[in-house]
Amino acid sequence: MKSKGISLVLLAIILLSACETMQPMVDVATSVGVASGKITQSQADSLTRTTKAVGKTFEDITVEQEYYLGRAVAASVLYQYPPYDQNELSHYVNVVGQTLAQASNRPQTFGGYHFQVVDSMEINAFAAPGGLILVTRGMLRCCKTEDALAAVLAHEIAHVQNQDGLRAIKTSHLTSALTIIAAEGAKQYGGQTLTQLTETFQESVGDVVNTLVISGYSRDQERQADEAAITILRRAGYNPYALVEVLTVMKSQVKPGSTGFGKTHPGSQERINAIQALAGGPSKAQPPAPRQARFERALGAA
Repeated sequence: MKSKGISLVLLAIILLSACETMQPMVDVATSVGVASGKITQSQADSLTRTTKAVGKTFEDITVEQEYYLGRAVAASVLYQYPPYDQNELSHYVNVVGQTLAQASNRPQTFGGYHFQVVDSMEINAFAAPGGLILVTRGMLRCCKTEDALAAVLAHEIAHVQNQDGLRAIKTSHLTSALTIIAAEGAKQYGGQTLTQLTETFQESVGDVVNTLVISGYSRDQERQADEAAITILRRAGYNPYALVEVLTVMKSQVKPGSTGFGKTHPGSQERINAIQALAGGPSKAQPPAPRQARFERALGAA
């Protein structure tokens, strides 16, 4: 009987979801449910938290919610691109990445930044919400210096900083995802309802994965990430022109319309022209010898 009562309250919430006065009406509905014994106070509290998620935008996602969404996105991407098991290389990429993250406008996330090399010769890199960044072996091989590697990682950190992954979630799916996260008592709703909630949550994760792997971010988002990357590189003491250098290498190796980077990013020459105006000319100074030596030692395993 209580499961039926919960379902009735949920139905009322759905029917009222378009009303600006939804929350007061839901409060009345849950109060009636508790008074009549159809639902418990704990269940009523859970339903109230759930309805507060309706109608929100990505800006209303908490850092903790972003972290869990990001974990789900990363897990989905890692299913297609398995981790590359090479400890020295992984440690090195994480050291460089953590240094850059601290130089960003968002040095801390709920779960912290994590960098993982994936075992694919496709040229690509992905930034899941919350700071989980994946880079392919193929992308690493396009980097000729640590500054170039830093440029790739700084660009992905910029996507995290700008919360571009969250912006990829369709509004309808985002509302559902926040509702699911808020519904701490979802396990009490019954098998069919829980299955529907889980499927809807997966749609939200799918929106982000589709953007990272298939459709790519908008040109404005990529431009903003490039601009932020230049700032991050300068703050961390790297050569910002390295972003031009790595894109030039990639331009010679990636065919337009191909899978990976060529499919999900604007044309390299277009980006190069825009970045050159911000980064200035190439530096005449060579990378410090110790920096280049550690880069070559670590990337030898890529």
